[in-house]
Parts: sequence; C-alpha cells; structure tokens
Amino acid sequence: MSKIALAQVRPELGDKEANLNKMHDIISKTDASLIIFPEMFLTGYTIRDKIMALSETLEGDSVKTISKMAKDSGKAIIVGMPERDMDKQGILYNSALVALPDGSVSTTRKTYLVNFGPFEEETYFSSNGPVFPIYNTPVGKVAVIICFDIFFPELTKYYALQGVDMVICISASPSATREFFEKMMVARAIENTIFFAYTNLVGTENNMVFWGGDALIGPRGGVLAKGPLYEEDVIEVELDLSELDVARQFRPTIKETRGDILSQLAKLYDIEE
Repeated sequence: MSKIALAQVRPELGDKEANLNKMHDIISKTDASLIIFPEMFLTGYTIRDKIMALSETLEGDSVKTISKMAKDSGKAIIVGMPERDMDKQGILYNSALVALPDGSVSTTRKTYLVNFGPFEEETYFSSNGPVFPIYNTPVGKVAVIICFDIFFPELTKYYALQGVDMVICISASPSATREFFEKMMVARAIENTIFFAYTNLVGTENNMVFWGGDALIGPRGGVLAKGPLYEEDVIEVELDLSELDVARQFRPTIKETRGDILSQLAKLYDIEE
C-alpha cells in the first residue's frame, strides 16, 4: 500500500512565491508518495489579464522549483498552472504539471474548456490536442483530467482502457456545481473500476466561492476519504491497488467495453477511427 495526499488549499491570487511556499510546507509535512494540488493553484484561478505574465513554460522558474521539491523529497507532485507553449508564442494552456521524483516534468492540458456562466477560459486558453499522457508514479499508473473534463466520460474511459490504476481530477469548482462533481466522481470510478481522486480549490476569488470537498473514490464506488467543505485541509489516504482486481471480478466493465459502440460514437462526431 502507498499513500496519497489531497491538498484542498486556498492560493494567494497572483502570488506564485507564496503558493510555492504553501506547497513546500505541505510536502515537507506528509509522508505521502503523491501530493495533489488543485487546478491553477500555482497562480490562483481568476487571474484574468495577468495570466500571460504569470504563465510559464516547462523551463520556468516555478516549474524548476517544483521539480526540485519532487526530487529532494522523493515524492511525485501534481499541481495546476497556466502553461505557456514553448514553441508557439502566445499560446496558453490550463495545465496540470506532473513532477516526478526522478526530476522529470511534463503536463496534461485541459481538454474541455469552460466558457459559460462566470467562466471565460476560451478567452485565455487553447484546448488540449490529441495528447493524453499517462504517468508511472510511486503509487501506480495514473492519468490527470482537469475540472470540466469530468463531464465527458469518454476521456476517463480512454484512460481506463489504457490500464491506469487511478484518474486524478484537479478542479476549481465553485459551490453551485458541487452536487454535479460529487455524483460524477463516484460514477467515473464505478463505470471504469478505477480509483478516482479529486482535489478542489477552497476559498473565495473575485466572488467565486470554491467548496473544497477533496475525495478518493474506490473502484467499487466507496468514498475512501473525504475532505471538509469550505475549509483548508490536507487529506491523507492509503491506496490499496489490490482492490482493483476485486472490483473488476465483480463488475468487468473494462473487459466488456465494446469497440464497435465506441467506433459508432466516433462516427457521430466525424472523428477518424
């Protein structure tokens, strides 16, 4: 068994140094092998016109600092950040930075941007292309989705069919959407017989109130850990990968997933098979 830590914490808006200090403090106090921070935690979510100035490439100073934290501690770290494309000037992504203990860094970019209600992500970000990385971490094989991505079950299904042990959703979900996320994290775990980890911002940014509620859901839908609502906390929980085999014997949803139906779905959207 290995341990993960889910950090539901409030970022200092626009202050990367302060947020890096918060990360370092949490990482130094836990013996978890994987520490997960929420969507856009490095800068805060509602930074708007400051986003280009605060964004970084994978060669940025904050990225190097986080990589050093991972290497020095021997722990894997996942944190949300605005990523600037190294090759395409002016292109930004809402990304999850993944820093591994060997010093390597890479990102998963948000696939489905939110551009309704109070959200205006398409104003600032480009969406993910056909790149869906999977990471070998100290707690197993994991993939990352970002907030609104949870509403699209085909994305989590893809990762499950690729053999991940856990899908991680980092989020900046305001209080009005709490009920949706609490239901869908359980559904994504059950329908794919995987562990599903969720970490969310907490606090208020520009009248947007984030509800926290970090959770780890087991592959049979059990809530293995749950953070408090509207409060900062770090939730530490053991991950027993043997539960995956048990779940898949009782509910073989991965084995019974039908490629012909997925092909028909692709045709509906004029996607090449």
